[in-house]
Amino acid sequence: MVRHLLCHHRHPCHLPRFMLKKFIHSATFQLPEFEANPESDLLLFDKPYRCTSFDIVGKVRRVVQKQAGKRIKVGHAGTLDPLATGLLIICIGKMTKQIDSIQAQEKEYTGTFMMGSTTPSFDLEHPIDQEYPYAHITRKAAEEAARSFIGEIDQVPPMFSAVKFSGKRAYELAREGEEAALAAKRITIYDFEITRFELPEIDFRIRCSKGTYIRSLARDFGEALQSGAHLTALRRTRIGEFRVEEAIKPILS
Repeated sequence: MVRHLLCHHRHPCHLPRFMLKKFIHSATFQLPEFEANPESDLLLFDKPYRCTSFDIVGKVRRVVQKQAGKRIKVGHAGTLDPLATGLLIICIGKMTKQIDSIQAQEKEYTGTFMMGSTTPSFDLEHPIDQEYPYAHITRKAAEEAARSFIGEIDQVPPMFSAVKFSGKRAYELAREGEEAALAAKRITIYDFEITRFELPEIDFRIRCSKGTYIRSLARDFGEALQSGAHLTALRRTRIGEFRVEEAIKPILS
């Protein structure tokens, strides 16, 4: 069962925009002691809820540069949204040249769809904008809908994403209230399993290709069931052969 820290905090959808941004980026944490080769290394981290991927990169860079006594190149192999948790791969030194090849590997996620309502960002970063009936949805129907997405599909990215449109990021246009006809991208869903069915919540496990937006899948899954849905929890558990169980866990403060 996938549960997030939301149960211990006020639901972010009820917060004003300026407070929402603070909520999303409010996690404070420290990294436990770790060893890294500043010339070339790869580290796995379990990114906490409510922090950015670059928060992890920044802390790793400071530690490695202090140990090496010089500037060191550090980057991550695949962004996780602030409201997502799980595996984040950090590349150091010469290993940053492998970022593209690591990002190209298949990924696995677990999470929760909230049926019966949608948000502009398809997740909890924005408040609910529409509500739909969901009592008609059965587990059998949900499983059939999940199977319909398996294989190569064309997926339209969320407006609140870093996809570029006419030279600007889509999220920049969205925040200005502008609409953009984002082009669909070909992705592959290898597995889509329903792991818990307790309406209005549906938990899932998805194995997919690079470029897949699980938030967009929430939108499309809701539509396939003649309802609406948005993402309320997301955890990346694997990238290729790298697993979150092997990752360093930051210490929350």
